[in-house]
This record gives sequence, C-alpha cells and structure tokens, in this order.
Amino acid sequence: MKGRVLSVAGSDSGGGAGIQADIKTVTALGGYAATAITALTAQNTLGIDGILPVPADFVRRQMAAVLADIGADCVKTGMLHDAGIVAAVADCLAEMAPDVPLVVDPVTVATTGALLLDEEAVEILKTRLIARATVLTPNIPEAEALLGRRIAAAEMADAAQALQALGPAAIVLKGGHIHGSPVRDLVVEGGTSYVLESPRVDTRHIHGTGCTLASAIATGIAQGMALRAAIERAHRFVQRAIASAPGYGKGTGPLDHTHGIGKGK
Repeated sequence: MKGRVLSVAGSDSGGGAGIQADIKTVTALGGYAATAITALTAQNTLGIDGILPVPADFVRRQMAAVLADIGADCVKTGMLHDAGIVAAVADCLAEMAPDVPLVVDPVTVATTGALLLDEEAVEILKTRLIARATVLTPNIPEAEALLGRRIAAAEMADAAQALQALGPAAIVLKGGHIHGSPVRDLVVEGGTSYVLESPRVDTRHIHGTGCTLASAIATGIAQGMALRAAIERAHRFVQRAIASAPGYGKGTGPLDHTHGIGKGK
C-alpha cells in the first residue's frame, strides 16, 4: 500500500507533533515519508522554548531534491513559519508538482492563542496554497484566523462553506475546541457534507492531533484511496492514537502513533 508523502513542516524536538508526528503516521499507515523542514523547535510537552527558522530558499531546495528524485503522491504542509517560506513552498509546488494532491494543515495559531503566521503570511497561504488544496484541515482557532471572525458551534457549517469558497476541494473543520461530547468534525466535499463523531477522551495527551490527522489523510490520498475513505481512516487513526497515548511528559503529551503499524487501520 505504499504511497509517497512529502511533509513540509517544522521539527518538534519532543517528537509529538510536526515532522516527527508526520513521519510516524505515514509509516504506521504503510506509506513512505519524505520531509522538508521549515523550522527547528526546542520544545516538550510543556511548550516551545525556541524556534529557529530554516531559510526559505533551503526549504525549497529540500522540496526540490525530493520531488526531482523520489517524487510524491501527495504533499502535506504544516507549520510554515513566515511569508517567505509560504511563498517558497508555493513556488516549488507550482514548478515541480502542480498536479500533486495537497493537504494543508493551516498552522496559524499556537495552543496558547499566539499567532504563528503574520497577516501577510496568512494571505499568501490563502491565495497560493489553500486555493489549490485538495484538503484543508483547520481547527476552530485556525478557521477563525483564516476567516477573521469567531465561530460558534452552531456556525460550523457556515464556516466550512466560507472556507471552501477559498478554493479547497474539501474541508475538514475540526471541532475539538468546542466543549462537549461527542466531538464533531465537519467534512465538506464538493456539494456534500457529513459529520465524524467521536467520544471526548478525558486526557491531556493530545499533542500533535492536527499534524497526525492531516498526514494520515495525505497518506490515504497517496495510496489511491477515495477522499472520504482516506478522511474516515485518518479520523479512526487519530482516535485510537489518543486512546492509547503513552502518557509521556508533564504537560500536553504525545499520541501513540505506533498502534496501527503494519495494520493500515
């Protein structure tokens, strides 16, 4: 079931999110992971101690090296850090992978609420990456940053439609930030929509859920799965990874990405 996934994202020294979560997820689901690292972070389950961005041209060189030789069946983007990197990623995809499916995890807001992309970078993200995305996977704060307005539980459908108007073929609007159980993720694909529900797990070990979901969807697309099947498998994968989280760290701990290794589930 291979399937080549190029992940363009930041490195998490704690191993729970970013490039590390992407590699683990793609591997667990039977795919092949390649990477272009956008930033180094010094972080653990308690938070980020520092960020060292990779120069935009070198991000592009990483992508170009992979695409020119190994190739990719799907590209997934995560933390892109600044406007220069966003533009470099968009340029490289336009030149070397214009027809390769793209999953955009719009990492714009930190767990603390701090903005990770300034307004210029967000606009480039919207017009050059989100506009050509196969799937966009924002959580509620990220959707609010993209749309410039607050989103209540009753407004998720309207928000998803507004996000789809930006150009993506499909939206997975994650509802984990809305209180209550079950947790509802709203999927809009073309003219259809459906809800994926899961019981809310009483745990603090949810670091990297967004990265994991997006890279799991990208793996399914890379493996030739129908889009709904890829999204539903990714949703199951994340729920199982949360349920079997190892409990590491004193803060928001990592998931168990190994639960599905060799099973493709």
